[in-house]
Formats: sequence, structure tokens, C-alpha cells
Amino acid sequence: MKKQKVLVIGNGMVGHHYVEQLSSANLPVEITVIGGETRPAYDRVHLSDFFAGRKPEDLALTTRDHYHQIGVDAHFGDPVVNIERDTQKVITKGGQIFHYDKLVLATGSYPFIPPVPGAALPGCMTYRTIDDLGEIRAEAKSSKIGVVVGGGLLGLEAANALKNLGLETHVVEFAPQLMGVQLDSGGGEMLSRKIEALGVKVHTGKATQTIKKGNNTRLRMNFTDGQTLETDLIVFSAGIRPYDQLARDADLKVSERGGIEIDFNCRTRDTNIYAIGECASFGGKIFGLVAPGYRMAEAAVSQLTDKPIPFQGADMSTKLKLLGVDVGSIGDALGKTPGCIAYTFSDQRAEVYKRLIVSNDGKFILGAVLVGDCSDYDSLLQFYLNSIELPGNPESLILPAKDNTASLLGASALPDSAIICSCHNVSKGAIIGALDAGCCTLGDVKSATAASSGCGGCASLLKNVVDEEMAARGMEVNSALCEHFNYSRQELFDILRSKEILTFQQLLDEHGKGHGCDICKPVIGSMLASLWNEHVLEKKHLGLQDTNDIYLGNMQKDGTYSVVPRVPGGEITPEKLIVLGEVARDFNLYTKITGGQRIDLFGAQLHELPSIWRRLVNAGFETGHAYGKAMRTVKSCVGSSWCRYGVQDSVGMAIRVETRYRGIRSPHKIKLAVSGCTRECAEAQSKDIGIIATENGWNLYVCGNGGMRPRHADLFATDLDDETLIRYIDRLLMFYIRTADRLQRSSVWLENMDGGLDYLKAVIIEDKLGLGEELESQMAYLVDTYQCEWKTTLEDPEKLKRFRHFINEEIGDDQLDYVQERGQRRPATALERKHHKESNPHRIAITELSGRS
Repeated sequence: MKKQKVLVIGNGMVGHHYVEQLSSANLPVEITVIGGETRPAYDRVHLSDFFAGRKPEDLALTTRDHYHQIGVDAHFGDPVVNIERDTQKVITKGGQIFHYDKLVLATGSYPFIPPVPGAALPGCMTYRTIDDLGEIRAEAKSSKIGVVVGGGLLGLEAANALKNLGLETHVVEFAPQLMGVQLDSGGGEMLSRKIEALGVKVHTGKATQTIKKGNNTRLRMNFTDGQTLETDLIVFSAGIRPYDQLARDADLKVSERGGIEIDFNCRTRDTNIYAIGECASFGGKIFGLVAPGYRMAEAAVSQLTDKPIPFQGADMSTKLKLLGVDVGSIGDALGKTPGCIAYTFSDQRAEVYKRLIVSNDGKFILGAVLVGDCSDYDSLLQFYLNSIELPGNPESLILPAKDNTASLLGASALPDSAIICSCHNVSKGAIIGALDAGCCTLGDVKSATAASSGCGGCASLLKNVVDEEMAARGMEVNSALCEHFNYSRQELFDILRSKEILTFQQLLDEHGKGHGCDICKPVIGSMLASLWNEHVLEKKHLGLQDTNDIYLGNMQKDGTYSVVPRVPGGEITPEKLIVLGEVARDFNLYTKITGGQRIDLFGAQLHELPSIWRRLVNAGFETGHAYGKAMRTVKSCVGSSWCRYGVQDSVGMAIRVETRYRGIRSPHKIKLAVSGCTRECAEAQSKDIGIIATENGWNLYVCGNGGMRPRHADLFATDLDDETLIRYIDRLLMFYIRTADRLQRSSVWLENMDGGLDYLKAVIIEDKLGLGEELESQMAYLVDTYQCEWKTTLEDPEKLKRFRHFINEEIGDDQLDYVQERGQRRPATALERKHHKESNPHRIAITELSGRS
């Protein structure tokens, strides 16, 4: 039987998916693929990872060798310039000729550059390919300011790239809000607010009139409203246009708004030519996401089989993280369906916005918008995709859960037809089928179904489905930390300790795979700190921490940082109080006494942190580790020193305990308290470790916490002398650090522990496991190797380099907005900023208070 010649033009993600699907279908075909770029298909979804250190080969979806092995004739860097339909052949730019029986156009799209005079000047570029990113990185080395034109998905990714390159970053959007296709006005406003708090300036409703050479910068953007914006670099990411020129030249029908028209079979007007992905128009619509392109590819492949499947459109819901902000959009997010009902939840303090669109009878979800918190996304999407009837109070699906309960769907409630992975169209039934066929782990299911190998947004839901199905079958549920390590946190901790592994990369090389992720990196970084106590900003540990650890301070809503020096036991001298007041005054910091008996200073800019901490360290202060998952505070009452009810020196014990355990990293934050008598003024029974004085010594309470789900601590031991008390705390904290799960509070750790409190007593007090001496030794090592992270940083010029807003200048951010309230400044609300901007129409940004002293 003669083999059909199938020729694929384009080797992006969709074109590559078509080739893989066709190759695995075992049909009598000869496959040829021609890619316009010089490299084979790569992952455009994670393109911005290039700036996080990933190399082009790390993003590759295939190689020339792989195509050769599966019998695909692949050609790259010589694009097709002409299709001759009559003779069924194509001609490349280099003059090569290829014949076909079936032709598949997967030419994708190209970035739209607005027709603005000056858009071709040096310093103006696009954000679309790996080569584009290489040019941006090279240009950024000699730049201070960068502007992205376009506030959509790709534009905000580009903005994140410029910010990570150390540039002062602006986003200019013609529409009145960001992400106008996916978000309503409320969601767009919240997204702008959160992004501006991260240091990116957002300019919406701006039409660029011309681009010219700047006065003090390389370029100047002139807007139609008369305002200007100076910049060194402009990245255009203002949408895409389907690359349909080949089809136009070949007289194939093209949609009015662009895109090669296709039918349900992904066929063009020529029955031998198909079009898939962003170059295709189905029903007058371009599908600009990967998942719909994959569905087109699968439908087109099926036309060559005896079981053709139609392409019937695709869901455009999406969940992603833009500049660190969680954003989700489902279905009719803008609420355009006639008669629909909308429920809106907006928490300005937490900076969370949620909007739920339901049918007029209140029974079904039509759409949703989530900004700042996408924890509900998976469940809401399943309600939407599977037309699952809503509870009687639909608004409960987006309101904060009460009593730690949630009204959202669990994996067991989903029908088998529910699509878990939209990128690869993997249903819950397919996952169950993979388990029926012998898959025993999450990794097995991923390999068998390709679920979660696309954008990765379904990873959490996929794990829930697999875990529930395995538990229902009596199978052992895999507790692997993530896809890169087939070990639990406790197992990885033991590996690090027993093999004395000192870096993430060494652990990954010897016991993991891939490159790591946002789950494993911070967890392993924390464990390395818990074991070896090295400075978190050592070069070998960089990239493992979140924003707070990286800058040794808690980032606040406006992008500034808090400064929290340690005040052991809450005891402080007048001289130190004066230093705190002078620092707060000189740097114009908002000052607040906290419930943990410390003084927090808010509003410090990144470049100011070293100057502030140098003064504090010189005055005898140390970092309070408020930015880390670590031992935070030890609260105390005045005890027997002053109080007539006190029976022990609670302040002295609090200082001893806090000085001993300061800086120790743990799975979650740890708080302690010491009360001088049973009147309990220090509220010790609401802490991870609570100590209450008695006539005969100290009572020890463990595993309590406050917060959203308060838990009263359990009485662990009574009438302890000082040394026994410290020994038990040493053992307990190290046992918690060793065995708790990722981000698990001590209260939840105890609740989930087999044997509960009795077992914990047996381990710590009776030394049932024979670990007592080892746990004490580990704690002694951490105590002996303690260092104030800020003091060490101030002594190291290399570490200090990261405390700059801009990579090549030590200047601040003069675009922060504040208002005076009760004698101090605070960040302006969105409404206050909007009012001030309207009253100052000729200014792009405002500063309501003057700069620093």
C-alpha cells in the first residue's frame, strides 16, 4: 500500500503535537515537517523561564534526533514561501521543493506591532521567540527603563521578564484595563493594583502617537493625550495576528479578521489542506491558547483514520501566574450572557477579587473571574465544564470558607467525563483507565496520559484525583513532594542529613530529575537551612527562596518592605527604643507595636534596607526573621520581676528561649510565649510552644496556634526544671522540623500524627525511638552556628548588590502613593489614587508625600 505524503508547515507547539499524534497513530504515511525557525519545537508557554536561567534546550519539546528516530523528515530554518495547490507542492525560501498528498498549515501567528511612527527604531522589539528573548536580554544590559506595549497575557509575561532583568518597568495598554479579554473591570483594576505594588507601573487608556529619540533616554513615547514616557527599551506585545499569508497567496479562504477558515474537520476550502492552531479561524474565531490548538491537531489527525472526530471549538478558560499574581478566567468571564446573574467578592485588604457568573435560574456557572487567589479555580472550572448543578447559595463558592470547611467539589464528585487536563484533553475516566491498566503512581499516570505535561495548571487537581482513586482501591498513596522528587519531605530531609548534601543542585542530580519547581525549591531551601544553617543569600542557595527571603524583609502591598528587628522576650532598653524612633523618623516609616511584642517599621524601599539595618545592627539589634518560615517571637509577661502574682522569671526564660532558637528555619513559622503564672497574660496556650510558670517550675504546652483556625495547645509536661524544659523543647522542635509536611503548622502536624499526643510524649519524653541525643545534638549545632542574616549581609558587598531597584543605579522608586493618617503615612487606596490622578490629569504617576529625609 502506497504511503500518503503528509507535509506539515510549522513546528510550533501545535505543529509538533500534530506530528507526535500522527506518528503514534501507526498510519501508512510519510511525515515531513518544515519549521521556519532554526530550532525544533519548544515550549512557548514557559518562554519566560528563559530569564530564570533555563537554556533553550531546557525548553525544547523535541530534537532532530528524535524526529529521525520516529521516521519524520524534519527541516528547519528554511521557511516555505509558496504553495502550489495544482501540483501539490511547496517551495521554500532556499528553493527546496516538497510534494504532498495532505498539507497541514500550522504556521501560528506573529506579534502585532501598532502602526506607530518610530516603532522600528533601535530599541524597539517583540516578545515571541527564543531569539527575541536573547535580543531583549542583550539590549537590557545597557538599559535602565523598559516599556511593554500591551497589557494582555503575553504583555504581562514580558513585563515580568524586564523586571527580572533589573529594569524600571512600565506597561502601556490602549484599553482602559489590563487583560480586557479575560477579566471584567473589577478584576482588571485589582490586577493593576497588585502589579503596581510589585514595582511595575501600569498606564491604561494610553494611545501611542509617535516614538522618537529621547532626551535623557534612548526613546520617548508620545501619547495622544499629550503625555510622554521616556524609556530605553520598548517591547511590543499588543496581541497576535494569524500568519495566514501563505494561504492568501494560495487562494485559500481567509476570515474577515484574519485566519485560514476551517470546517469541523479542520479542513480548508481545499480538501487536501488542513489548518490548525493560531493560523486557523473556526467560526470566525482565533483560538490563542495551546489547548484548543492541540484539539485541532488531534481532530486533523483523526481525518486520516477510520474514526474521524470533529473539532467543535474549545474552552478558553485559563489559570496562570502573572508577575507572581494568581489570575483565573472561566467561560463567560465578562457576563455577556443575557439574563445572567453575577456575584462579586472583593477584599481590598487581602487584595483578592472574585466574580461568579451564573445562569438566570442560579443553577449553573457560566463564567468566573479570580484575581489574587485561584484556590477555587479547579472546582469552579469543573462546575462549568460539566454543567454540575450549583448549591442553593452559589455565592458561597467564592466567599471565604467558614469553620475551615469548603463547599467546593472534591475529586470524587466529578463525573468520569470531567476534563482534568485541558492541554492534552485527559478526562477523569482516562486517569481511572490508566490506574486500571497498572499505573501505580502519579508519575505513571502522567506518563501514560500526558496529563499535566502542558501548562501544568492542572497538577493539583490531577494529584487529588489520583490520590482519591488510589485510596479507594486500597493502594498506597504516593506522598512524593513533587514531580521532580519521588520522596516525601521527611524522606528528603533524611537524605540531606544522612548524606550531608549541601545544595539543591546536588540533591537534584543524585535523587531527583528535571529542574525543580516552585514547590520543591523553597522546601529544600528551608531544609538545607534547618540542617546546615548557611546564609540564605549564599550564591549556591539563590533561586530557592521566595521574595521575602530573597530580600530579608516582608514585601507589603505597595511593593515596599517591613523592617522587624528582634526584641527578645519583648524586653527593650530606652536607648534602643530611641534608635528605633530615630530610624523610623529619618526614613519616614510607619511604626506599629505588634501582638508579638515587637516594633514593626513599614514602608522601606529596597535600596534603603541596607542603610536602615546598618544603623539597627550598630545599635545592637538583630533580624527578627519575620520574613522567613522560622522561629518568630517569644512573648512574655513581666513575671516575678515586677508582678505580684508572678512565681517565676518569665522574661528571663523568654529571653533565654528566644536567644536559643532565633533564626531556626522550619516547615512553618513558630511562635512561643512564656507566662509567669497561671493567670496567663502572655497567652502561651495559643502558641506552638507555650511555657507557664508554676510554684515548682514550668508547665510545657505544645502545638497551639491562633489565626484563621485557632487551636488550644496541649499540656505536654508539668513542673519542669529549666534544663529539662529546654531539653524537651530542643527535641520537639527538631522532631517537628524533621517530620512535618511542607508548610504544615505544628498544630496540624500533631493532629495528623499517628498516636497523637501520647506518641509525641513517648518520642520526646520517654525517648521511645532512641533519637533524643541526636535531636539535641542537631539543635546544639544550629544554636552554635547562628548568624544574624542582616549583619552577615552588610559585611558582604556581593550580597548587598541585590538591594537595588535598578541593576545599574542605586536610586529609589519615586512613584509610590501615600496619604497621611493619624500622624503617619500609609499606602493610598486604589480609590484615593484614582481621585488624585483625575485631579492631576497631566501626570502619569503621583507621589502624595515627598521623598525621604
